[in-house]
Amino acid sequence: MAYKWTFTTIGGNTRVHIAKGEDFRHLGELDEKMWTVLSCPTTGLEISAHTLQLMDSDHDGKIRIDEVVATSEYLCAVLRDPAVLLEEKDELKIADLNEENAEAKQMADIARRIVGKEETINLAAVKAAVGAISVEQKPLPEAPLAADIIAAVHANEAEYNAWFRSSELEKMGLAAADPEKQPKIADKDWKKLTAQVAAYEAEVAAITAANQAAMDAATGEYQPLIKLLHLKRDFYTLLKNYISFQDFYNREIKAIFQCGRLVIDQRACELCVRVADAGKMGAEAAKSGMYLIFCDCENKAQGKKMSIVAAMTQGDIHNLEVGKNCIFYDRSGLDYDAVVTKIIDNPISIRQAFWTPYRKFANWVADLVNKSVAEKESKGLEDMKANATAATEKAKENAEQGKKEAQPPFDIAKFAGIFAALGMALGMIGTALASMASGLYGLPWWQYIVIFFGIILVISGPSMLLAYFKLRRRNLAPVLNANGWAVNAEAIINVPFGLTLTSMAKFPVLKLKDPFAEKGLPWWVKLLIVLGVLLLICGGIAAYMYFTGTGCFAPEVVEEVVETSVEAL
Repeated sequence: MAYKWTFTTIGGNTRVHIAKGEDFRHLGELDEKMWTVLSCPTTGLEISAHTLQLMDSDHDGKIRIDEVVATSEYLCAVLRDPAVLLEEKDELKIADLNEENAEAKQMADIARRIVGKEETINLAAVKAAVGAISVEQKPLPEAPLAADIIAAVHANEAEYNAWFRSSELEKMGLAAADPEKQPKIADKDWKKLTAQVAAYEAEVAAITAANQAAMDAATGEYQPLIKLLHLKRDFYTLLKNYISFQDFYNREIKAIFQCGRLVIDQRACELCVRVADAGKMGAEAAKSGMYLIFCDCENKAQGKKMSIVAAMTQGDIHNLEVGKNCIFYDRSGLDYDAVVTKIIDNPISIRQAFWTPYRKFANWVADLVNKSVAEKESKGLEDMKANATAATEKAKENAEQGKKEAQPPFDIAKFAGIFAALGMALGMIGTALASMASGLYGLPWWQYIVIFFGIILVISGPSMLLAYFKLRRRNLAPVLNANGWAVNAEAIINVPFGLTLTSMAKFPVLKLKDPFAEKGLPWWVKLLIVLGVLLLICGGIAAYMYFTGTGCFAPEVVEEVVETSVEAL
């Protein structure tokens, strides 16, 4: 009979929920297509790298499903009840060891030898016992040469060997040695010196290896217990981040791939992931649909550096830009100076998407104006220089000729075409405004509201609709994929869950007086100004329509009906 698994819906996907000891015994029966992860790296995660290396049986830097299953089978063999793994602690009751298993019996004996009459053994106690072991160490030989001479031999070894080799070839007529690189030592003396250094270092290496072997032999019996306690603490943690992403969707716990917290622009981003390969992360992360901030982080006091990518899932983006400084805290609470190096722009919220077209248009206008002003300023400056130069040359020429060039008279005909073109342009603009006004004239008041919201919908609607679908399909899997994970299912970050990944500053509702607040106009004055502007615009349109006879002031055309009798025809 097939084992009955417990299922739960997490992150928009149905996943297996590991919650009881019996689940560990049947882990090998779980269809690999139901696993959220197929492999993960052994480094760069917030879990003991030593534990992961103990599980990495082929030492390829990856933890795969078969290695997870093998570890589970080992734990079920040496423990009476694998439910103790749910504790996630590096301590174990000796009674929990299955002493019918030979390896477990040996570990129980060692544990009793360490703790005596106590019933519980922990990782610290075992390591202390290992540290207290004294093994007779063979002394290292005395160096035949001073340390600086040995260092110099290694530093010049390649160059000197190349010289002596080229010298021998030169004698055979095959090469010419470079006289500028000739060493200040004879060939036989150099060979003797290098032989002494090689013999000494070989002896040191042999004695060091023997001492280490003796230590390993003395402490080897403790290693299975150390391995068990590491796995007792970390194996269930790995499973929750491997089979179902339980920790990621738990508000109280962070996943093993979450490396800390980024504080920026009055917000704290909790979803921060290390960047193992910047090029690969930049290419893959864009597929996540999230607004991502890449940062380089450094703690100069401890000489630590790391690169991270943080997901911004709440608030606005107008103050976020490359080069902005911020602070990053790792999982231990250590702070890093961080600087934004790259931003992947995706919707953060529907509200932010509503303003996106206007923000982009404003940025485009600002860039256009700045570019135009800069070009005109540059052109104006060049024209001024050219005119000044031309005026100086002309004045000099007039002075030499003793005459002054007469200014040409103003030619009104020259500007007649310009005035006519301006008049035509104004007429076309006025006609367009009149047509618009005549079209809107006479509409019920509520239709103006419909037209207003219709215009907003046309402008912001596409952006909001796109944001709606993107926000519900944000997926963490591409980010993890860039770090070497093989994610077997989507890790959706929908809107409600996304709000928990970024916290915003919340100030209490207070009525405070700002001594430096700008004194603006009263609200009723602002209202009068707006109404005055609207009346002025409407009055201008009405005046134009009146004097041009267009729109509602256009004369009515009455068709005259002429009756003709049949007799007249």
